[in-house]
Amino acid sequence: MKGLVRKHGWSLGLGLLFLLLLAVTRLIQPTFGASGFESLARAALPFAFATAGMAIVVIVGGIDLSVASMMAVAAVLAAVLMERIAGVPALFIVLAAGLVMGLVNGALIVLTRVPDIVVTLAMLFVWEGVALLILETPGGAASDWLEAGIRGFFPVEGIPQALLIIVVAIGAVWLPVRRSKLGLSIYATGSDERAAFRSGVAVGRTKIAAYGLCGLFCAMGGLSLAALTGIGEPVPGPYLLASVAAVVLGGVVLGGGRGGLLGPIIAVFILRIIRTILTLMAVDPNVTTIIEGTIMVAVVMLGTWLTMRGARR
Repeated sequence: MKGLVRKHGWSLGLGLLFLLLLAVTRLIQPTFGASGFESLARAALPFAFATAGMAIVVIVGGIDLSVASMMAVAAVLAAVLMERIAGVPALFIVLAAGLVMGLVNGALIVLTRVPDIVVTLAMLFVWEGVALLILETPGGAASDWLEAGIRGFFPVEGIPQALLIIVVAIGAVWLPVRRSKLGLSIYATGSDERAAFRSGVAVGRTKIAAYGLCGLFCAMGGLSLAALTGIGEPVPGPYLLASVAAVVLGGVVLGGGRGGLLGPIIAVFILRIIRTILTLMAVDPNVTTIIEGTIMVAVVMLGTWLTMRGARR
């Protein structure tokens, strides 16, 4: 028990903080209950998938600035395809497209040896252009079953379907990877790339695979966006800085090699409920945006400082 607490202490602390913020929300708005939590889970869906993808890339020692653009591509592709073909084939095509986008990012980084921040910044504009080529203006239509799938509760009242989707989708991908040779390679590469190479880890393939997983999660995020809005939106949303902030707040070290996905996902809900609290307090939306941005920047700066301090040691 002590070992479990020690291993997941940061995530447990985040969980307690989230429960505290839920209690604060209930004090501010006594009617906030199951329906309010269900709305919160739906709002957190795209942020959770973007954060999961970003966390894997950060663990491997990189960063991906194109997550929001890849989500936009997935969203418009889903909205266009679901107007013309059956929903399930469209779903798999979108997931495959996300995986390919991530693999392209990773391959460019490995083959060109250009820093990941430069490559993914360039790909941010590339994928944004692809999204606009697919759909110049918001349009298309998500399948009814996709929209219905993220609403309501399952299997009992109090467990939002959106939360269940987050847990099942991320767990189905990450848990097998985490316990496989690839998972060990991702952590080894992020901890010390040179040592990993000398130990026989295929560093290049590992990085490409990590970016591919990021693209896959971004495709899930794009599908959730289409489900939330009912249409495809080609303009990237505010998911880049939010995902980085949630990753850092969730205990993933920016230098790579340490952290998991549980903490960052809880951090997503913490950041979302802070926005809910500010809204319930009738704070001006513009001020709310400023406060959110300030919190995100502060978290990222703190994470960077801690990483640099650890590197000096």
